[in-house]
Amino acid sequence: MRILLIEDDAVLGAAVRDQIAGDGYSVDWVQRLDAGDNAMASAAYDLVLLDLMLPDGRGIPFLRRLRARGVATPVIILTALDQVSDRIEGLNAGADDYLVKPFDLDELSARIGSVARRYGGNPNPLISHGPLKIDLAARSVHRDGRLVSLTAREWALLEALLSRPGQLLSKALLEEKLYAFDAEVESNTIEVHVSRLRKKLGAELIETERGMGYRLGQS
Repeated sequence: MRILLIEDDAVLGAAVRDQIAGDGYSVDWVQRLDAGDNAMASAAYDLVLLDLMLPDGRGIPFLRRLRARGVATPVIILTALDQVSDRIEGLNAGADDYLVKPFDLDELSARIGSVARRYGGNPNPLISHGPLKIDLAARSVHRDGRLVSLTAREWALLEALLSRPGQLLSKALLEEKLYAFDAEVESNTIEVHVSRLRKKLGAELIETERGMGYRLGQS
């Protein structure tokens, strides 16, 4: 999943960025609304984390403009504005969730996962796929009853495939989901992650169409 963080506080922004990256997601961090507009024009994001008070304006009008243009990307507001009226305004403007600062970073991770599942069409965090039992909320996977340890990148790749069952995902798309703009990605990175997932979870988990991409195998 690729996430855009629009937050001007350097300390909080770095903490949120590191938390998201630690969860295995790709994150691009900007500190102004105009930079957020530019980022959204050049990349397809799965989620936006939006502060409401930025150096070049307020987040609510920015969010209203997104929705007016038909942009359906989910948005979680991160703000110190904690009045009920502020929350109502944010949700009515098109936000999917509203988190008041200071907040727990693990709670942010949980809310990101919840919003992503709703948009993926399956709010249930428990998924069965062949011999696999997957808990998206707990970020755990069992194979034949045995817990399998995955790295953050391996988990993010598995989650990307699970979010689009049966669909062919190109290598370029998967790189976008897993890595930010400024990350150095070696040419065989996705192939390495796919190989490791197959070893851990079963060779039949991921199907390859040579030169085209990967899809989740039949359960």
